[in-house]
Amino acid sequence: MRKKSNATGRSGRKSEAAPAAPRQVQFSILDPKATLVCLAGTFHQWHPSATPKIATGEGRWTKTIELEPGMYEYLFVVDGRWVADPGSAITVSNPFGGIHCCVNIR
Repeated sequence: MRKKSNATGRSGRKSEAAPAAPRQVQFSILDPKATLVCLAGTFHQWHPSATPKIATGEGRWTKTIELEPGMYEYLFVVDGRWVADPGSAITVSNPFGGIHCCVNIR
């Protein structure tokens, strides 16, 4: 007969999961007419020029940033216009009548 485990270690204390490490997250958008694309979001208090994206050719703009686990809202700023990520699977309404895109880091 086997005893049920209660997730305790040798010390008799319950083991705790280690906190999740930050992850590299890549954001990208395709806009061949853009001259400047930035990433704005809750990860840096919506500062529109804090995270400029890099043109990788053929109209694609990308930026990789490190984020702690959690849910973040974001938008792209394309030549001064706030633009939703067409590839975002998660969106929420914003207080301005539009949407914010979301990324969930686990």
